[in-house]
Amino acid sequence: MPYRCRECGYRSPKWLGRCPQCGQWESFEEVGGAVDEGTAAGGGLPQILAAVPSAAGERLTTGMPEVDRVLGGLIPGAVVLFGGEPGVGKSTLLLQLAARLVAYGKVLYVSGEEAPAQVKLRAERLGIEGDSLYFQSEQELLAIVRAVKGLEPAVLVVDSLQTVLARPDGGEIGSLVQVREAAAQLARLAKGLGMVTFLVSHITKGGEFAGPKTVEHLVDVAVQLEGVREGELRLLRCAKNRFASTAEVAVLQMGPAGLSEVANPSLFFVSQDRAPKPGAAIVPVLEGSRTLLVEIQALVAPGGGVGPPQRRTAGLDLNRTLVLLAVIEKHLGVHVRAMDVYLAVAGGLEVREPAADLGVCAAILGSLRNRAIPADTVVVGEVGLAGDLRPVRKGPERLQEVAKLGFARAVVPSGPVPKRVRLEMVPCSTLREAMEALGLI
Repeated sequence: MPYRCRECGYRSPKWLGRCPQCGQWESFEEVGGAVDEGTAAGGGLPQILAAVPSAAGERLTTGMPEVDRVLGGLIPGAVVLFGGEPGVGKSTLLLQLAARLVAYGKVLYVSGEEAPAQVKLRAERLGIEGDSLYFQSEQELLAIVRAVKGLEPAVLVVDSLQTVLARPDGGEIGSLVQVREAAAQLARLAKGLGMVTFLVSHITKGGEFAGPKTVEHLVDVAVQLEGVREGELRLLRCAKNRFASTAEVAVLQMGPAGLSEVANPSLFFVSQDRAPKPGAAIVPVLEGSRTLLVEIQALVAPGGGVGPPQRRTAGLDLNRTLVLLAVIEKHLGVHVRAMDVYLAVAGGLEVREPAADLGVCAAILGSLRNRAIPADTVVVGEVGLAGDLRPVRKGPERLQEVAKLGFARAVVPSGPVPKRVRLEMVPCSTLREAMEALGLI
């Protein structure tokens, strides 16, 4: 008989005192051998693919177009893994979605972390009412299954997966075995009943879903809600989607009445007055397939003379910024080594793509020279170590969106000029040419 670690699922042909994978002592237990004929999941006979009936039925919508943009609509029986940092708004958003999905039938919201009074208080704050929205405070998987079979809901929300006790002998609640078993049984239940199921998952320090990787393979959709608790912005990203693209991003805003959609995400991160300011540059960046205009701000000031100069960034990669400072020193002859440099992306967005390189350089030079870039001008481009400018991904699509938003001029890397874009293009092959075109050197 093979043996399996009840903490992490590691298998061994013989009993071991300590698991070599997770390091737990006395965690190996004997498991059954071969699966009996006919007991395996999906034990039907092989079929000709062309003869398999298509999945009919209309996709469920959440009533929030931004969320539907990411999920691609919900197919009955779909299992959605929903993750996010503590306090980012997972439970708030799911309670809002649950209240909207009652249009398709009963909705059961199961919480293993909060008492009914706590969830009721949140519902009152969000203005949620309805006779088809049910709540259950439960951690035992068998009790959850009994409630689902008795209620027959169209939608099930389990908050969270790490609080479900699937096996009394499966170790501590929240262990890898418990999480894997709970996810597998709930996914099987959802498929059998044609019930849309949301499984809330904790997030590790590394930003990944907590628990075994098997859970991500079991579900149909995996999304994460990102944002800073102190700020209002929230981004819903998709890591896996069997029914739609994973390139979409939803932009949401946290307020007193919960999460709401941002009316114009493309201009959300840009100051409304658009007055030209020294040390600021507007850059079109991509979030999924959507173009967002962000304002990169820089403050360059003389160092204090004690210790090395300060280099601080918010929303930008610090290591990439240090490289760009070296490129500015080398190829523009501008000395910033003794200056304190502070950079930030207005609005709290995290920008990691190299398309923002030219905007970072322009903001630094603008602050250093105390010169402002014209308010109707955007900059975009990757800066190479040799001081050259390189084209960016989906450049024409970015510029088309920029033209729609009322901007008139764009400083871009040299290359083919996009057609049918009502925008004055200023192609530049080097960083020096771009800074000269912007009047910063």
